[in-house]
Amino acid sequence: MAAPESQQQGRGQRNGALPPHLAVLAERVAQHLVAGMPGGEGRLGVAFSGGVDSGLLLALAVRALGPGRVVGVIGVSPSLAADERRGAHDVAAHIGAPVVEVATHEGDNPAYRANGPDRCFHCKDELFTRISDEVVRSQCLAAVAYGENADDARRPDRPGSRAATEHGVLRPLAAAGLTKEDVRELARALGLPNADKPAAPCLASRIPHFSVVDPAKLAQIEQLERALRGLGFADCRVRHHDQVARVELSEPDLQRAMAAPVRGALRQAGVDAGFTFVAVDVAGIQSGAFTLPLVEVTGA
Repeated sequence: MAAPESQQQGRGQRNGALPPHLAVLAERVAQHLVAGMPGGEGRLGVAFSGGVDSGLLLALAVRALGPGRVVGVIGVSPSLAADERRGAHDVAAHIGAPVVEVATHEGDNPAYRANGPDRCFHCKDELFTRISDEVVRSQCLAAVAYGENADDARRPDRPGSRAATEHGVLRPLAAAGLTKEDVRELARALGLPNADKPAAPCLASRIPHFSVVDPAKLAQIEQLERALRGLGFADCRVRHHDQVARVELSEPDLQRAMAAPVRGALRQAGVDAGFTFVAVDVAGIQSGAFTLPLVEVTGA
């Protein structure tokens, strides 16, 4: 159903500051947002992590619907690092969007703790269930959306997408065909502070599949990653292999990590976090390295 003329004009005026090709992308997302709202009315809840995808979705929702009709929803559990939680609130404040927090309890689910390749499904299922049970009524939500982009939709290691489908959650970025590159370019054009923020999957993604997820491991990972950022490694992962912390860094940072005095500080940070050994992986950052080998790749 087409949006009212006044709403279309408002979106056009707000998109006027964008370069034409980005204005087209923003308008596509806006159309999917409006189409996903029953009767074109009510409030939209955006599952919001503070990352660039959900941040752009939140910003575009505010542009399309107005801040009074949008609320960001942050799921809080031991798998969300405290720095990420604070950062999410900062991004939402910059956008001018209200946010609410909802406590999620995926750690109570044996299937989540077992940490199979479908762990992300159980996490997202818990988040969307909590939103349905605790946020929809209190915030008068007509729909819920999350920040899957078109690149994510093509990956076989994103079982959280199935949870979104089962809960009827909207994916306006993917529906509008926005790739990760599109997302970052549009976020920069809108002046979002997280436009170039490195991907920051949940802390549980650092634990090898079939190794139990528990709060103690998550706390170790969080502590060491915070220390790494303090040493100047903005893009980093700590993979938890029991006594061994396998540190992944961006390629330009690998050489610096091996030079004194940084190497000694890195090792001490790992010991302080409860690891016996600290190893730096020469392969660098590896997205999906635990999950991709375990899932069947279908399609192109």
